Amino acid sequence: MKAPPKATVVGLVTPHLLRVVDLANEAEKGVKVEWHLRDAVNKTMTELGDLYNGPSAVAAYVEGLENVAAQAPKQREHYASVLRAAAEMAQRLRRD
Repeated sequence: MKAPPKATVVGLVTPHLLRVVDLANEAEKGVKVEWHLRDAVNKTMTELGDLYNGPSAVAAYVEGLENVAAQAPKQREHYASVLRAAAEMAQRLRRD
C-alpha cells in the first residue's frame, strides 16, 4: 500500500492564493468582491495559522500574495488593486 503524500506548505497555500486570484479576476469584470475578499483572507489566515506549521504557512501565504500583487500587470488596475488589498489585509492580520 502506498503512503499518502505529505502535505507541503506550497500545497497547502496554493489553493488559497488561487482563490484570491479568482476574486481579482472577478473584480476586473466589475463584480464587487470586497466582502468575499475579506472573508477569504480571514478564513485562510485562521485555517493556516491553526496548522502544526502555521507560522510557515502564514508567512508563505503573505509572501505569495505580495509576489502576485507585485507581478500584476499595471494595465489591469482592478485586478492589481484587489491583490494589493489582499496582501495588506494578510499583513495586518499576521501582526495581530
